[in-house]
Amino acid sequence: MPLRTDIHKVLVIGSGPIVIGQAAEFDYAGTQACLALKEENIEVVLVNNNPATIMTDEQIADRIYIEPLTVQSIEKIIEKENPDGIIGTLGGQTGLNLTVALFEQGILDKYGVELLGTSVPSIQHGEDRELFRELMLAIHEPIPESQIIRTYEDGAAFVKKIGYPVIIRPAYTLGGSGGGFAGNEDELETVLKRGLALSPIHEVLIEKSIKGWKEIEYEVMRDANDTCIIVCNMENLDPVGVHTGDSIVVAPSQTLSDVQYQMLRHASLKIIRALKIVGGCNIQFALNPQSNEYAIIEVNPRVSRSSALASKATGYPIAGWQPNAPLDFT
Repeated sequence: MPLRTDIHKVLVIGSGPIVIGQAAEFDYAGTQACLALKEENIEVVLVNNNPATIMTDEQIADRIYIEPLTVQSIEKIIEKENPDGIIGTLGGQTGLNLTVALFEQGILDKYGVELLGTSVPSIQHGEDRELFRELMLAIHEPIPESQIIRTYEDGAAFVKKIGYPVIIRPAYTLGGSGGGFAGNEDELETVLKRGLALSPIHEVLIEKSIKGWKEIEYEVMRDANDTCIIVCNMENLDPVGVHTGDSIVVAPSQTLSDVQYQMLRHASLKIIRALKIVGGCNIQFALNPQSNEYAIIEVNPRVSRSSALASKATGYPIAGWQPNAPLDFT
């Protein structure tokens, strides 16, 4: 069914050039979304300064800009093209950060451009470590003992209190860059200072390590009517401690009991509703291999590498589904 009768032109933000071997999921998602929009006779304007992609093919979008992915260049494109809406959740962390910046700087309001899909407050609650931590505590979902850190001295004091090992997670970084584990003071100094430097807001989350637990992911979707579905769940062959981008992921999970599957499914629906995400998101859990104890690792309020895997494994068009349109169960 049509996305919206008042939406005639949409600007899609790509992920830009990333390390070779990465970001194929964003190209996949962006391509599917552009084609879905065109099927509804919506004019698609694409900005992505990576010509080595399928989405920048002239058959995929109506207008293609291979320009720097900066607020300034995107504002010029908006001024020239005058789109009705913008989608920023298909370009990975780059697209997400640009979307937030365009919103916060008043550019979307200035040109009357509507942000389609997940709202900026929802993005911020998923991406900002402190907001996310507070929300999980408010809905009584378990998270590892943690604290938001903005200086090395505060970080060292917190780790002294909770003990090693710990994991450092910078806010608003791509692919987990800048993060890592620390098992002693020397490692802490290296990883923490790097994480603070790489985070755009100079903020990291330090949490008690759950290294060695199973890492489980749920791909979840929600529409504007609060209808939610689990597209599928996935299990990393490697435990927590190995980044999902470096691990083999199997869909669906292979070692969960039905009780564990339903427990994490219930938590996933609870989390996406609390975040008020409209569209798809990826929720990562750590599950104690010796019990039913679990903890929330993080939520990606956007397309991720897992979205491409889930879409291909199930045949469900995650990226091709249109934000603000009802979910189709047929």
